[in-house]
Amino acid sequence: MHRSAVAAIVLTLAVHAAGAPGAAAQAPYRASWWDAAAVATAGVLAAIPAAAGLPHGPPPCAPCDPASLPGIDHAALHTFSGPASTASGVLLAGVAGFAGLASLEGASAAQARGHAVVFANSLAWTLAATEWVKVLAHRSRPVLYTTQAPAAASEPDNRRSFPSSHASLAFAAATSYLVMAQRERLPHRTRNAVLLYAGALGVAALRVAGGEHFPTDVAGGASLGAGIGWLAARVHSTGP
Repeated sequence: MHRSAVAAIVLTLAVHAAGAPGAAAQAPYRASWWDAAAVATAGVLAAIPAAAGLPHGPPPCAPCDPASLPGIDHAALHTFSGPASTASGVLLAGVAGFAGLASLEGASAAQARGHAVVFANSLAWTLAATEWVKVLAHRSRPVLYTTQAPAAASEPDNRRSFPSSHASLAFAAATSYLVMAQRERLPHRTRNAVLLYAGALGVAALRVAGGEHFPTDVAGGASLGAGIGWLAARVHSTGP
């Protein structure tokens, strides 16, 4: 899934949920126009780094010395699979889509609206946080540790390796679903959660196999996404 499409998808979810009619359920998540505003704000914040070409300036090295990497990160320098990189985006879309559909099973209309705005906030703020951490971390991608580094050095995105946005979004979707499903005792929640986390792990592994990220990048993304996904589902207001 292209990152620029995430903000549009989650904003659509929030606007639809905020304006949709339906009967109230016991203590559902509240859906309001404030959710649409929050998601839109997160979407704008997430878009700024790429639009502004951040971070500015050249990478610290091109090529960089692989000996400076932690041992676990050397795994990303041995494979640069285009199909794996493409598959990671497809699998991310599947994880996010399945999480949304699974949250509808057994849910009332009010619960479904609430789930939509929680997912929208979870994904939008995860993306915004991830993009700005990338700018602050200013970490070089694996390609800058190879002989292709001189040609890749001028691309700002090659200096936004940590954390992985694919991993953060996948784990945010899985964790938000888990918290919501446990809270509202949705059917098949254990099976669905296992499938979602397996898919999220697959996304992370494919990002490394594709040479897009180091293992520590996807670990950081998974932690960030899981944390924001948990928080979004825990603190969102409830009521009619």
